[in-house]
Order: sequence, then structure tokens, then C-alpha cells
Amino acid sequence: MKVLVVEDHLIVVSGCRALFAGDENVELHHAGSLKAAREAAATIKPDIFVLDVNLPDGSGLEFAKELLAANSSAKIVIFTMSDAPILAVQVLELGALGYVSKNGDPMNLKQAIIAVSEGRRWVPTELVQEIALMRTKQSARHPVLSERQMQILRHLARGKNMSEIAHEIDVCYKTVASNCAEMRSKLNARTSSEMVRIASQLRLV
Repeated sequence: MKVLVVEDHLIVVSGCRALFAGDENVELHHAGSLKAAREAAATIKPDIFVLDVNLPDGSGLEFAKELLAANSSAKIVIFTMSDAPILAVQVLELGALGYVSKNGDPMNLKQAIIAVSEGRRWVPTELVQEIALMRTKQSARHPVLSERQMQILRHLARGKNMSEIAHEIDVCYKTVASNCAEMRSKLNARTSSEMVRIASQLRLV
């Protein structure tokens, strides 16, 4: 089984290699950027793709969508720092089969890869109940984002800064800033522009 890990942090890649050390059934390959991942996908023909969300030259979600557009049966595991249910729900909605947080048990990744190789979905046990609750209580299109946060997100997508948004929706700057910080955490984004890009890829705006 060929596994391509698309991840720009070499320490994380080393950890992935250690998980499968001595396993002759797994051939692990690495790409540190989207460009390298596209090249590897064409030459190696991986059976499983393990994708980080944030990469130096783009988003792993973008690559996941490309892979699924070309082959709806592509087997993808999203491997990210976030353990927020909102991101797990959305990547599963996009068509990925697995979702693993780097903050969890390292063995989770091995379990996810095995499950996905067999065509099964895999998410951490601790997220299963939260995901189920989200799906019953809220639309998958706007999970756990408040109406105000969706309003702010739409303004950000139109190119407005936080001061302009505060004036537009008649709240203080601190309110907009705190909501943006919470949304960045939920969407595993480092900046507001990255948050908007991820939200767009997840079809939130």
C-alpha cells in the first residue's frame, strides 16, 4: 500500500515514518508542498493520501478537492492541528474518508489509514458524538458558526477589514476581533485571509 503524506513539518513526517517502521505492507512517501504532492500523485500513484490543511503554497483541502474531482473514490485522510468538529464535518462532507488531529494519540493516524484503505470512514472516538450532535442540531452548511460570525465572515470575504466590519454591523472592534479569533480556531487558520480561503473551500461563504 502506497501512502503519500503531504506535510511540510519534517518532525511530523518522521513521526509518520516511525508509525509504519517495519511494516512491509506500507510504502510511505512524502511531499512538503502542493507542487510536490501533485508531482508525486502523478508518478507514485498513491493508494492513500494523508493531507495537512495548511501548506506553504496552498491548502490540503484544495488538493483533496482536485483528487476527488479526478477520482471520486480517492482515499484521503485529513491530518491537521485542529480537533474542532466543524472542520471534521466539513472535510467528510467534501468526500475525505478520514480526519485525524495531530493533538491526539499518534496511533490514531495508523488506525485511520488502515480503515480508509478498507474503504471505511474514520474520525477520533472523542469527535464522533460531537459530530452527531452537530448534524442533528445544525445545518452542515453553517455548523457551529453563529449568525454574527457568518455575518463577519461574509464581510471579510468581500475584502473589508475588522474596523470597517465593526462600523458596518454596529458593534465594537473588540467584538469583531474576538469573533475572528474564535473562527480562526474553529477553521484551523493562522490569519483572517487564510480563514476566508478555507471557509470558501468548505463552502461556508
